Amino acid sequence: MIEHGHATHRGLQREHNEDNYWADARHGLWLVADGMGGPGHGEVASAIAVEAAVNAIRAGNGITDAFRRAGAAMLGHPARQGAASPMGSTLAAIRLHGRERFEAAWIGDSRIYAWQNGKLARMVHPPSPRAPATEADATAAEIPLAAPRRRSTQALGITPALELAAETVAGLCAPGMQFLLCSDGVTEELGDACIAMIVSRIDLTAQECVDHLVLAALEAGGRDNITALLVRVG
Repeated sequence: MIEHGHATHRGLQREHNEDNYWADARHGLWLVADGMGGPGHGEVASAIAVEAAVNAIRAGNGITDAFRRAGAAMLGHPARQGAASPMGSTLAAIRLHGRERFEAAWIGDSRIYAWQNGKLARMVHPPSPRAPATEADATAAEIPLAAPRRRSTQALGITPALELAAETVAGLCAPGMQFLLCSDGVTEELGDACIAMIVSRIDLTAQECVDHLVLAALEAGGRDNITALLVRVG
């Protein structure tokens, strides 16, 4: 069984919500995008990123190619012509193949976390080939991930499509494993310990955990748009 929860909020200080997301448990696909480019353009950028990536994956393309197609779609979009500042978007994606295997990729500072064996770990590039691929200590290293650090400095619509570091990272799922995708409206307000405390609440549904994350980010200041998706593998 795959359970998921999802929510987005404008936050307390922004006039527009420039985040966008996709949550599709039936097809095992979840994405979060955080647009940039100012009012009227940031929300367009994130919508283009999500729509183009979803369409590419549905057409049979892998996540790497889907990210590059999304970047190309944004670079060629007419809305870029009227943007006062560069129009771009982050993008984070999780794709599940049943309950056996997952793929993950991200561009920009939208994050993906994995919860396993009672620990929350952010997917990051290991400092050496033998190091754990998460920020948790080695006990959480069962998650075989690797991703270039330069991903955090890139953005769809700004980085040339063929230069996007969107290689897919993959691993095996385990019962009770969870994945959290979120924009920086969550991570700028909440530390990993707070996020872990909420995600660990197995007495709550995935949707209730997401609602708690959004409320906690709002209570902490809500200075940016807030988006969170939580995926549980039963």
